[in-house]
Amino acid sequence: MSSRPSSFRTRWLLLPATALLAACCASTSTSTSTSTSTAVPATASAPPVKVKVFVAAMFEIGQNTGDRAGEFQHWYERYWKGAKPIAVPGALQPVYCNADGVCGAVLGMGKVNSSSSMQAILLNPQFDFSQSYYVISGVAGTPPSRGTIGEVSWATWLVDYDLGHRWAPEENKPGEPTFMPRKGYEEYRRFKLNPDLVSWAMRLSADTPLKDSDGARKYRLRYPDAAARRAPFVGTGTHMTGDTFFHGPGMSKQAQYIAGLYGADDYVITEMEAAAITLVIKRTHGTDRVMSLRGAVNFDQGSPKETTLQHLDPAPGETAGGFAETVENIELVGSRVVDHIVTNWPKWQGGVPKP
Repeated sequence: MSSRPSSFRTRWLLLPATALLAACCASTSTSTSTSTSTAVPATASAPPVKVKVFVAAMFEIGQNTGDRAGEFQHWYERYWKGAKPIAVPGALQPVYCNADGVCGAVLGMGKVNSSSSMQAILLNPQFDFSQSYYVISGVAGTPPSRGTIGEVSWATWLVDYDLGHRWAPEENKPGEPTFMPRKGYEEYRRFKLNPDLVSWAMRLSADTPLKDSDGARKYRLRYPDAAARRAPFVGTGTHMTGDTFFHGPGMSKQAQYIAGLYGADDYVITEMEAAAITLVIKRTHGTDRVMSLRGAVNFDQGSPKETTLQHLDPAPGETAGGFAETVENIELVGSRVVDHIVTNWPKWQGGVPKP
């Protein structure tokens, strides 16, 4: 991609339906969008907000309400419309909270951007995270052999795609992986999320009616895979976190290889933040109350009739479709779990109940 002009890179980074495996459908300006009101710090005498559930999104498009929705808008309109933004030094965007203890913020795209925001929020004395649950929420890509446009996936494992050694394919035997794990980083490169919490999430949300679009239905037919042609569904599997927008069948195969190498479940989602955010949460609070929720807005490779670059830089009208429906699906699925936890807080505050 380095030989391509910068205008090419900008153009495909701004195409929401391709999303380049993760949340790259938002430009720099959208991921740093201003809030709908001026953020002000809480007064020094105010007690910290006891956070029951924290929802983390990575970007928003324009404003938090009233325009085209990104990852945050549907959450904002459900829980925080009218809430005062709480400024947090070091975080990309302010935090919003409601009277029920549900808080959320836009953290920014990519590992460093998102995790640094999360760290700043976790350490801020305006909040009490001692009993909090976390929903890391956003758009993503999926391999056509495992998922489809509009699906929503709860992570069972989070795996870091980048942490290790890589070399050029031409410097290897044909067809063999070009990745080797870096020894000594076992606790940083993969996280098994709480199975009881994943089980609860699926139990509460698996039957959620999901939105779809005519464009997405038509686009799926380009792929021969049965999974790719499915209607949107709620599922589980390994979410692969990579700062690189890895793309194409070769990179997808390598992601599946890494998931298997680490003993994780099948790779089903590619995204850019969850493993890094989870490391910050675990290191700060040592909690097993983390959930990763992603909606697929693109396939991680082109159809058999197009090259990888053609899929990355599609002609007008050739994108996947279904972005608007997917960001709505994410909130429809996730809010079922958030609402259940908050409504039944006496049963959840001490830890995840047995399913």
